[in-house]
Amino acid sequence: MKSKLTLSIVIPAKNESIGLGRMLPRLIEVCPDAEIIVVNDGSTDATVEVAESYGVSICNHPYSKGNGSAIKTGARAATGDILVFMDGDGQHDPADIPRLLEKLSSGFDMVVGARNDASQASISRFAGNKIYNQLASFMVGHKIEDLTSGFRAVRRKHFLEFLYLLPNGFSYPTTITMSFFRAGYGVAYIPIVAGKRGGSSHISLLRDGIKFLLIIFKVGTLYSPLKIFFPVSLGFFVVGMAYYGYTYIADGRFTNMSALLFISAMLVFMMGLVSEQITALMYKSLD
Repeated sequence: MKSKLTLSIVIPAKNESIGLGRMLPRLIEVCPDAEIIVVNDGSTDATVEVAESYGVSICNHPYSKGNGSAIKTGARAATGDILVFMDGDGQHDPADIPRLLEKLSSGFDMVVGARNDASQASISRFAGNKIYNQLASFMVGHKIEDLTSGFRAVRRKHFLEFLYLLPNGFSYPTTITMSFFRAGYGVAYIPIVAGKRGGSSHISLLRDGIKFLLIIFKVGTLYSPLKIFFPVSLGFFVVGMAYYGYTYIADGRFTNMSALLFISAMLVFMMGLVSEQITALMYKSLD
């Protein structure tokens, strides 16, 4: 057994020369023994040159494949027992890494830096994150303080188990968080303050807002699909019963609309059962 766990820090970066320029020297100062990997996701600015000037390891994508893809590339290339993921825009403070590692060493498998309310980039993103956090907390039965944070420390052997599930876009934090909870691994949160990013954001409010709405459904299918499908099925059934009662009293008959609502309730419930079985098979080797 190794007497001391080794550390790799993975930083996905697309046109993040400004953020890297102010973050890397501080990161090297705080974690001088860590393996630092910058994954260049098809940058067209001086991202590579800045990373090279600080002597860190660089993985290059020939074109932009997405934040999640960069995370997967970095995780495959890393050699440390512990992985720390940070955004390349300079929002995350390297001084928080020892706090993540200290919490991880107390028996957890993943520790996430949870941003406070003041750290949210906009009111719309603040509201969206609140919705995601509440839904995810309902699904797993534990309080999730920041479902979409990209600042986290994790045991590499467990992270690699779910690599095939991770999307190539920005929703990788959601996927890995729900996967860890589903597999029974310990997840903890520590409060952090995220600074202002360097450079411009790569998130489009319209495009990625629609994608993030789909996260709500993905959360359910990753963890326990019936918690999503059953309430919808029950809603159809209750509406069907109410409509049937109304038409029976008013006209003394059973209408096609009532039949459609009952059939919809049954189909949604059956879809939930099938999804539950598929989810169980996905995690069978981990139980």
